[in-house]
Amino acid sequence: MGYRPLWNAERHLSGVQLFLHDDPQTPVDSAHLLRILREMWAPASPLLLLSPQSPQLLQALLSHITPCPSWVLEVQSAWLAHSTDLQASVAQAAQRGIALVWRGGMNHLPTTAEANDYACSLLHLDPQDALILMRATVDQPVPQRLALLEGQMYEDIHSQSLARRCLEHYHASAIAGWPTEDVLHRIRGARVLHPSHEHVLRLMKAVDADQSLETFEAILSEDPLLAYRFMLYANSAALGARNPINSLRRALVMLGYGTLKEWLATQLVHASHEKDLQPIRLSSVMRAQLTSHLLDAGVSQELRSEVYLCGLFSRLHEVLDEPLETTLTRLPLSERIPDAAVRGQGPYAPSLQLAQALEREDGADTIRALCEEHDISIEHVNRSLLRLVCEWPNQRPSWAGR
Repeated sequence: MGYRPLWNAERHLSGVQLFLHDDPQTPVDSAHLLRILREMWAPASPLLLLSPQSPQLLQALLSHITPCPSWVLEVQSAWLAHSTDLQASVAQAAQRGIALVWRGGMNHLPTTAEANDYACSLLHLDPQDALILMRATVDQPVPQRLALLEGQMYEDIHSQSLARRCLEHYHASAIAGWPTEDVLHRIRGARVLHPSHEHVLRLMKAVDADQSLETFEAILSEDPLLAYRFMLYANSAALGARNPINSLRRALVMLGYGTLKEWLATQLVHASHEKDLQPIRLSSVMRAQLTSHLLDAGVSQELRSEVYLCGLFSRLHEVLDEPLETTLTRLPLSERIPDAAVRGQGPYAPSLQLAQALEREDGADTIRALCEEHDISIEHVNRSLLRLVCEWPNQRPSWAGR
């Protein structure tokens, strides 16, 4: 398996696209797969967009899938043109009430009759068309042939302005993936990046309410930049710590409530309200949680937190626009973290590398190779991914109930 987040207009997770890869030599037991998905999914889980990566697996899923509030099934349009059997199976599944998603290009849309079989579409744009849309203004409206369809999902959107156009002008139900590089480039060009205002304020309120250290650590762990700056402050010469502080928990214990509140007040002044950074933060948190699940760090809270930090800080170079080694060198972290995140070595490296490969639609070969090299079962990897997905808070998209 692999996954890709689906982001809604509020920049919250509205669903997860699950990439399902099969081995031609070992047919997938699709009925068993669907049963496991149904068992692990909970009402609070996000919707799953099941994305089979071969027409054979799609055909098998169409034969066994039943209507379920937990999932919709993707149909790649390119496969339909070459198989009348697949076309018939899609039509039969739609008649049984299966929620289907048509995936294809804007320049080859289904006919009206075909579109009636689908709850929604996952559309991608030709690069040249995407460029025209990006440059469109009020004075130069979009050509009629490029007018986007409202209420659909869009993928491979590499521009912040185009993502905003899809979500806010055409009311897209979701963006698959996020234009991280362009968002960070544009925001860094205008100002210094700061932690999330929402997270700083939440932590201040938690301190005022005298909540537990576990709650403080959990809130800090939801914003990699906030966590990083907090550890920099805890180790700063101004505080004069006698020993290096290498974890969020220890930093919270050493600082105390009063110092923490003062520091948060200084952070709140410049905290960011930029909602386009939210998918980037949440993607880092998803990687951190998945890295922790994959390693199975045992009962030690300290070890679990260390593995989590390894995943959380592994994308800081994208946010801070500097080499990751430079970023991590500023903190007295366990050497296991830069070993994994920078050098690809040590006990955390396989889990981090697997978490990174699981983020790609084409990551199946890498995942298999890593599992073989480090004697990790594919079942453990898949269950770790499903645990991450099914435990994530639900932000149900508008197309889920069609």
